[in-house]
Amino acid sequence: MRYLWLNSILAVLLFGSCTSVYKGLRPVSGDVNCIQQFRPQFASTLYSTQVNVLRHHLSGLLFFKQMPDSSLRVVFANEMGFKFFDFEFDRQGNFTKHYLLPKMDKKAVVKTLRQDFALVLLQQPMQQAYLAADSHYRYVVIPTEKGNNYYITDSGCTKLERIEKSSVRKPVVKVWMMDYKDGVPDSIRIAHQNFTFNISMKRVEKK
Repeated sequence: MRYLWLNSILAVLLFGSCTSVYKGLRPVSGDVNCIQQFRPQFASTLYSTQVNVLRHHLSGLLFFKQMPDSSLRVVFANEMGFKFFDFEFDRQGNFTKHYLLPKMDKKAVVKTLRQDFALVLLQQPMQQAYLAADSHYRYVVIPTEKGNNYYITDSGCTKLERIEKSSVRKPVVKVWMMDYKDGVPDSIRIAHQNFTFNISMKRVEKK
């Protein structure tokens, strides 16, 4: 009896650990491109920003700047002008690292920051995207190599609730872009779920 009880507990744990939080989604019809309305319309936009990366805490100003060639520069520096990173996304979504603080300049950090900002900028391949829904939200599902990216909206695709980058079973990154004004979110928050790597941004109105 004791071994039967232990086996039952192990079966529940194993089954639960393999269950996807997205198992309740069902396919629905509609236009996956409805999420394009939530692509931030950055021209020259400044955010007060806090970054926590493992043991490092950085604070300063993050600047999104649309360049004459339509590429977008993403520059983060402190208020004294000391630069933490300087990235570029071109019109095709190609990424260039112009600078990263040496103590953070690791391949995994660069990849993570690139993927995080690609989620924010909606630079996602839409060819295989499809729609799904649960009882509350609508999901634009974009398959990736190791899971999916989910752009989650209300049922009418009029409000962006959040973005999730997932493994097969659960979200590994969550992104919130809130209080849009003239196509630009007032605040952006990026939170990794498995380790400390968080970015919080609050828009600064230029004088």
